[in-house]
Formats: sequence, structure tokens, C-alpha cells
Amino acid sequence: MLLRRTRTIPVAAFACAATAWSGACAAGLTTVLMGDESAPYAEFVQQLRKMQEAGSHLDLIRLTAGQPASGPFSGAPSAVRPRGAVPADAPVTMAVGVAAARSAIERPGQDPLVLAMLSRIDYESLKTNPAMRHPARQIGVLLRDPAMADQLALIDAVMPHKRRLGVVATGESAPILNELQSAAQGWDLQVEFAPDAKSLAAALRVLVPRSDALLILPDRIGDDQAATLAVLRAGAGAGLPVFGASDGLVRSGGLAAAVSTPAQLAQQALALGQKLAANIGPRGVVVEAATPATVRVNTTVARGLGLRLPEERELTERVTAIR
Repeated sequence: MLLRRTRTIPVAAFACAATAWSGACAAGLTTVLMGDESAPYAEFVQQLRKMQEAGSHLDLIRLTAGQPASGPFSGAPSAVRPRGAVPADAPVTMAVGVAAARSAIERPGQDPLVLAMLSRIDYESLKTNPAMRHPARQIGVLLRDPAMADQLALIDAVMPHKRRLGVVATGESAPILNELQSAAQGWDLQVEFAPDAKSLAAALRVLVPRSDALLILPDRIGDDQAATLAVLRAGAGAGLPVFGASDGLVRSGGLAAAVSTPAQLAQQALALGQKLAANIGPRGVVVEAATPATVRVNTTVARGLGLRLPEERELTERVTAIR
């Protein structure tokens, strides 16, 4: 499996780059599968609609609970015409979220497949499915979170002389933790494991005195509101800034986060689908972290910690400059 951290290529570029990428515009994105109507997924599809122009037909299919994973999908499709796509010789299927991804990989066919807005843990649970290794099918996976290198670049921009970074991990965090450790050259990572909610407080008691800042991983702790709040309270009690990968964390009291919005993810997913359809890049499953990252800052928390931070736009530029 390949993990690639690449710049998002503007969608409009695909309409005019045929000389550089022969056939890159010869494929149209024809089917988008959604498993639920949550706000991020709705924003993702809305962005596709904003990019619409005459040329290529896209069917939005909302999967219903209990719908079989294999066989043809049913539903009332709605037409969306994304910019840069034309009627396809090799149509692309895009699945938005893990429920839709499970259905899509079991669906018969050889059309290129993009699994979008997955957490790293979602992807780890899917990649053991034999259907993910179909020899005749190109599969692209777009993770919903920026790479760990982006998170470290943000922390470095905010606290350039601090290197002790505290992390609480769970048993399922291993892929994310491995990525973090690989990117954290020159950092002093302090890692404690909390296999369950009861052990989280004990892990934080050990971790906090050894840390200059805390990082909440996009794992079971980062996805659980109560666990996230426990880390935020521990950081606030010790005067430690807390970083993470979600807007919600910043709103709840985290100092800053490198995130990728659903609209940004929609543009990147469309570009990834077009590259797969045009056979650009390596064969097999291609995994991309979310790019570009957008920095969110809680200015109230910054003032409480006595920190004067650059504007969000400047921090965003610093984070993305590492690519």
C-alpha cells in the first residue's frame, strides 16, 4: 500500500492539462455513494455541485440501512456535473464515508474507485477485505485528516522551542502512532497507552508532567467527545496547549488544529478519481492524506496561555510550506 502526501491539484487544471497528462480528462465521475446525511458528507457533495458544469453526468445515490453490499445500487439519483469531467470511457465510483466504502468495494465491477473521507482507522479496517486487492481495479483512498507531519509543523510554528509532545494512544492507534513517530525526527515523543476509558485518567497523570504540549490523535480518543474533553481538562489544569485534527477540538478548548474541510476534500477526491481513471501514478491501492490543511486557532485559549499566535492564514501557509 502506498501513502502519498501530495498537493491538491486544482480541479480546473484537469480541463487544460491534456498535454501533460494524456487522457486525464477522458474519464467522468459518474457515481457518488453516501451512507448517511451527516453535515460533513452533505458539504462534500455540495462542493461537487458547486464545481458543476456541462459535460459529465454524476449520480448521487443514498444508501439505505440494510441495503446489500453487492449487486446494483438502488435509489433516486440526482444529477451533478463536476467541473473538469467529461463523459467517461472509464467511469469512477466515489464512496463517501466508511459505510458507503464497505458497500462500494463489494460491488461488482472494474471501474476506478475512490473511498473518501475515511479515518486512518476506517482504512485499516477495510484494507484486510480481499475486495481491496482486486487486480483489475484501481482504488484510491482519501483520508479525512492531514498527515501527522502537518500536525507537527503546526505545533512547531506555534511553539518553536518546545519538543516534548505528549500523546495518549489506544491499541488501535498503532498505524497513526507509527506515522507520527516516523515524522517526529527531533521531537521527544511521550506516549502513554489507555486501553479503556478508565485508564485514560491514569495515563494523563503520568503524561502531563513530562510534556510541553498534548496532541490528540484522530483515533478512538479523538472521536469520542468525553475522552477528548478529559484530555482538554488535563491540559488546561496544567497550562499545557492541546493540539488535534478537528474543528470540534478547537471549539471545545484546544489551542489549534490542522484540519481539511469537506469542501477541500471534495476537490482532492475528484482530482484523485481523475488520476486513477487516467492511469496516472502507481497501480494498486493509493492512499492520500488530506491536503491542503487549514489551521484553526482558539484565540481565547491562546490568550489564557499567554501565547501570541500568528493569524490562521499565516499558520496555514507555514504548515503547507513543508510539502
